[in-house]
Amino acid sequence: MPKTIPLHTVEIFLSEIYNQQKHAKTNYQKRNALRDAAVAELLFATGMRISELCALTCKDVNLYDGTILIYGKGDKERRIQIGNEAVLDILKKYQAAFEHQILSCNHFFANQSGRALTDQAVRRMINKYTSLASIELHITPHMFRHTFATSLLEADVDIRYIQEMLGHSSIHITEIYTHVAVENQRNILATKHPRNHFHI
Repeated sequence: MPKTIPLHTVEIFLSEIYNQQKHAKTNYQKRNALRDAAVAELLFATGMRISELCALTCKDVNLYDGTILIYGKGDKERRIQIGNEAVLDILKKYQAAFEHQILSCNHFFANQSGRALTDQAVRRMINKYTSLASIELHITPHMFRHTFATSLLEADVDIRYIQEMLGHSSIHITEIYTHVAVENQRNILATKHPRNHFHI
């Protein structure tokens, strides 16, 4: 079963990054937090894989029309729209702040030395903010993908659209998220249904 992050935990996690950026003591820390916010927001906004995020080049990201071109498994291309203004805004701020580093390595996500961001660096970043926010759940980059898919399914988005957005070759792979939704439904009915409070 795919492990997801409770949505209130995602909110706490993202808030911690913005909080660190706001209260950064140095410009170096401020810039790192800006990039970290852009990375985390994009993972959650698109459900892309960590490898896909780290592989993004300058030309794959079009913030003018808010689209990201992703090269998935087996060189399959898919285009995802950023549907949230706050996410677009942080990506634009990051792009402007890291313009030289981005051009230096031709990857959209770069470190301050001008080298492409690695998946290990992203994992360390997630662990850092999880710890700072006192979140006890161990969060991995892939859990943002699972949370993205499950949240859309629970919001009644057609599974075929979710399949397309995740870049799954087969609907059967995407159907694993229906099991998560069923499990959540079971928990909701077990705890929230009024029959549970009857005294008969």
